[in-house]
Amino acid sequence: MAAARSSQGTTKIGGVRGSRRGGGSGRVRGSVRAVGRALHFPFTGTARGIRKATHAHGAGESGLGKLIELHGVNGAGDVMITVALASTVFFSVPTDEARGRVALYLAITMAPFTVLAPVIGPLLDRVPHGRRAAMAGAMLARALLALVLSGAVITGSIEMYPAALGVLVASKAYGVVRSAVVPRLLPPGFSLVKANSRVTLGGLLATGVAAPIGAGLHALGPRWPLYGAFVIFVAGTVLSFSLPPKVDSAKGEDTALLASDEAHLHGPHLRPVKRPGLRTVGPAVIHALGANASLRCLTGFLIFFLAFLLREHPLTGESAAVSLGIVGVSAGAGNALGTAVGAWLRSRAPEIIIVTVVAFVLGTAITAAVFFGAFLVACLAAVAGFAQALAKLSLDALIQRDVPELVRTSAFARSETLLQVSWVFGGAVGIVMPLNGSLGLAVGAAIVAVGWLATVRGLLASARHGGAGRTKLA
Repeated sequence: MAAARSSQGTTKIGGVRGSRRGGGSGRVRGSVRAVGRALHFPFTGTARGIRKATHAHGAGESGLGKLIELHGVNGAGDVMITVALASTVFFSVPTDEARGRVALYLAITMAPFTVLAPVIGPLLDRVPHGRRAAMAGAMLARALLALVLSGAVITGSIEMYPAALGVLVASKAYGVVRSAVVPRLLPPGFSLVKANSRVTLGGLLATGVAAPIGAGLHALGPRWPLYGAFVIFVAGTVLSFSLPPKVDSAKGEDTALLASDEAHLHGPHLRPVKRPGLRTVGPAVIHALGANASLRCLTGFLIFFLAFLLREHPLTGESAAVSLGIVGVSAGAGNALGTAVGAWLRSRAPEIIIVTVVAFVLGTAITAAVFFGAFLVACLAAVAGFAQALAKLSLDALIQRDVPELVRTSAFARSETLLQVSWVFGGAVGIVMPLNGSLGLAVGAAIVAVGWLATVRGLLASARHGGAGRTKLA
């Protein structure tokens, strides 16, 4: 009995003690889990918020949400490489030497790109069944080239320039394919202008987040932003294959011709030809493309011209870095606002939007040239960013409205290529300009004036003759 009682007592005591120990360890584990959840919440909560925003209004079901996320990854990776190259080519040397380096950069990278860019669209037209693979390849190529650049930025070797050219070509190839993919992923009730505005806005937001991160990584060393770009682009390679398989479908597609002559106004050919399905994209699209090219040319011009001008002659009371930051933030804010307005605006006449925003930019550029000053320079950067975004969305709407579905993706690919070449041309003009603010902005105004005067009559005529049968654009 005593032994039994002793055994029971021991068991009881041991059980109580065990339960106390178990309860204590359980409370500790619960506390650890709570702390873990609290630490993870900023990341998981942010991820859930991003997913909710990108997949709203049917974008998740159609696959557009995944494309928005992929474009955000693309923008974040590109800005990491931009931070690394800008610090190496531009900020690390005196102004005169930096000008020579940038001129060399343009000659070795941009000049060959102007030859390669017109070929990108037609080449991608030949592989419509592999769009996911093409986007993944563009991501993987930039990941590997980022590693090559990570060594070149330290040694300053000549391999930096062909690697940068490869990054540029891969980036533009991605952009062309992305433009061709969007029409395949439209949710029910979405117009193309609304879908493109969402994709573009996602890229802008990701770029805004990644830019300060890239600057922080650069503080650790010039290689670190490129390591960050490598990781981002590897993730983008994987994410590319998460797009729906329907983006690889080329059912019913053909090749578009960017022309508006009478020989191509009658739709599909009625008999087999060696180059099947060449059609006009219509005069409205051609004029809108010309106006957009002038804005893209102005953007390239301002980027290079103001970069050197503000480094040599900063805004009143500010350092060169702060001056460049003010202009860059103004341009980015204007671009984001234009994209947001494009998603909200409803109009049956995108031609009027293009005419209006280009005229607004022209007036601002003339004013900034005549009364050159810090405030007007920042205003011009913001207005140019706003107009470029809104005019591009209007061009997208015109392609959706006027170009037959059979050739619409091809038209997007070729128009994007032409706009990129316009940006390169504007940048080349900006790099050779003397550092005179009023003179430079007058040249910028002249670029816009040529594009506006050459297209305004055709765009207004297209808007006047628009029939009631045209579809609603947004």
